[in-house]
Parts: sequence; C-alpha cells; structure tokens
Amino acid sequence: MRQKEQPNTELREQRIRNRQRRRRQLKRRRICLQVLGICMAATFLMMAGLQSIRSLAEKADQREDDGEKTDGADLSDHSSRGSDEAGRREANRQETDLEETGSRTVKVQSFSFDRNDPLLILVNKNHSLPEDYEVKLTELPSGLASVASVIYEDLCDMLKDGGKQGLSFVVCSGYRSRERQQELLDEDIRTCMARGMSYEAAYDEVTRETMPVGCSEHNTGLAVDIVALDYQLLDRGQEGTPENQWLRENAWRYGFILRYPEGEEAVTGIDYESWHFRYVGKEAAEYLHEQGMLLEELWEEGKQYAEDSSM
Repeated sequence: MRQKEQPNTELREQRIRNRQRRRRQLKRRRICLQVLGICMAATFLMMAGLQSIRSLAEKADQREDDGEKTDGADLSDHSSRGSDEAGRREANRQETDLEETGSRTVKVQSFSFDRNDPLLILVNKNHSLPEDYEVKLTELPSGLASVASVIYEDLCDMLKDGGKQGLSFVVCSGYRSRERQQELLDEDIRTCMARGMSYEAAYDEVTRETMPVGCSEHNTGLAVDIVALDYQLLDRGQEGTPENQWLRENAWRYGFILRYPEGEEAVTGIDYESWHFRYVGKEAAEYLHEQGMLLEELWEEGKQYAEDSSM
C-alpha cells in the first residue's frame, strides 16, 4: 500500500513546488512593474520641471528684449502709438455699440456671448442635444476616459499644474455615448424601484443627478468628473480633498467651471456636484468666475440683452 501511495505523494509535492515557483515569478513581475511605474513617474516629473524652467527662461528673455526696445524708443513715438491705440479702442467700442439687431453675437458687459459657440452649448433637462450631435474625441493618457479634443490640452495643463502642487487627480468620467447614458439611467431607476419606489418616483429621484439621454453634459465631451486619487467617491466628502479644493479655486484659469455649485439646484436642476467640471473656454470661464454666474444665467442675460437691443 505504501509503495502505491508514494507516486501520489511525489506528484502533490511537485505541484506545490510549481505553485510556489509561479507565485515567486508573479511577485517578481509585480515588483518590476512597480519599479517601472516609479521610474516613469519620475521621468515625467523631471520632463515637466525642465519644460517649466525652459518656459520661464524664454519669458525672461522676451521681457529683456521688450525692455531694450522700450528703452530705445522715442517719446514722440510712444505718444503716437498711444493715440493710435486709443483710437482703435474707441472704434471697437463704437462698433460694439452699433451691433445689428438680431445678431447672434451680443455684448454681455465685457464678454461677447455667442449663442452658437459650441463651447457654450447649454445642456440640461430643458435643453437637449440634437440627435445628430457629433464630437471629435481624444483619449486621455490613463485610458479611463475620452474627452472632446478641443478641451484636451487645457485639461492636461490643469491636471499637470495641480500635480506640481503635490496633488493627484483621476478623471473618472468624461465623454458618454447616448447608449451608455441610457444604461446608467436604467440601472439607477431599477435600483430605486427595488426599494419600493414607483417608476415615476424613481425617475424623478434619479434625474436629480443622472440626466436623461441627450440632456447630459457628458454627451458633449466637454464635461469631466475629476476626483482625488486617494478618495474616488462621488459624494460630499470629495469637496474636502485638497485636489477638489484646488480645482474649485483654479479651474476657471484653464477654461473650466464648476457646473453644479451648492445652493444653485433650483437653477441648474441638478444636485450639488463638487466633482463635475465643464469646459466653456478661458474667456467665458473668467467672465463667469468674476460675475459669479451660472451658464444658465449667462444664456438668460444674453437673451435679455438681445431683446433690449431689438426694442
């Protein structure tokens, strides 16, 4: 009996040794990948630092060149240029004041609002996207999301500059297709109905955060949900992270606005989302930031201005 059991014992021991060997191989691979990741991150930071130094040096050289030109200029030439510049500003002002009634571009204080500007498209429950709406997309380096190509460069600059402050971001959501939006909506409705809610009540509850198809800014590719690397929950706690605080303070510098601020639910129709940022372009973002306005209010102000001009 013992002689018959011997081969089975050897086989089991061989299998154990094979499993141990595979575990060691996997462990070595994980260590190699971790080291590679650290090296890549260090290389990226070094390249970003060199680029920043190079940019500062170029700006310093440019300022020196401009200073030399200014020092050598004739005072009479200064006066002439100043007069010409004042004339151009006055002509531009008069041209703005004489805009044709019904023009698609209206002057909203210091910002020219164009209702046909694709970056300013208003998307909410009352303003849905055309069914034939198309957007050119670019995939983010993380591979987790794609965004409208027009926002890619400014988005990367914003995240890179935040990274220089020691912050770590994750773009957890960018562009969504109409099909994906419908899947999310149906999933959330089913979850509410499983708790005993009717379809109508579940729909009303869900659409306080998840928009119907065609009514989500994510369908444009202009909106991104950004969270902290070490806190990736889309809840109230997100606003307490250094990453979110930095974004809410600086996003406008890169053309983004916090789309659904706290206390503005009656206007936006969406619950407060500290992680949802919408690209509108740097000029519009600066104007909205300075005025403390929402995108809906900008559209309303532009509409009112157009109506007043036509009277």
